[in-house]
Amino acid sequence: MFERFALIFTSQLKDLIGHFLVATTASGVTVSDVCKTTYEEIKKDKKHRYVIFYIRDEKQIDVEVIGDRNAEYDSFLEDIQKGGPGECRYGLFDFEYMHQCQGTSESSKKQKLFLMSWCPDTAKVKKKMLYSSSFDALKKSLVGVQKYIQATDLSEASREAVEEKLRATDRQ
Repeated sequence: MFERFALIFTSQLKDLIGHFLVATTASGVTVSDVCKTTYEEIKKDKKHRYVIFYIRDEKQIDVEVIGDRNAEYDSFLEDIQKGGPGECRYGLFDFEYMHQCQGTSESSKKQKLFLMSWCPDTAKVKKKMLYSSSFDALKKSLVGVQKYIQATDLSEASREAVEEKLRATDRQ
């Protein structure tokens, strides 16, 4: 009888611990369907250059800004910071650059999608934690992104820094 009680108690304890771990490790933030649709419009249809995402009411990742296909990287940087110095955002950008393979004289145009988590040092800790813990949900929803970048200031988000990170994934 004692063995049966111990088995039931152990099973209930495992369920309780498992529930507690899920509740404390996941932010509970979901990704809206419009995020996925806009991503597909960038990835497959090449309709837009970039999209800025934000977390609405601490519950759902949603689209805030969509950049025209002819938009420059500077516009992306402006839009990702529009919320102000205390606000975090996510940004997806279809980045283009010229690449020259070793041993050839020809250059080819490369395109890579990257997803940036923008959490400036000036943002409050609670906000940084929310965006940091929700980033994985967005990553899983946007299948096919080539690079994930975390930036806390403009030096990490600059065109040069991003291009360097993207080029590091190129074949030589």
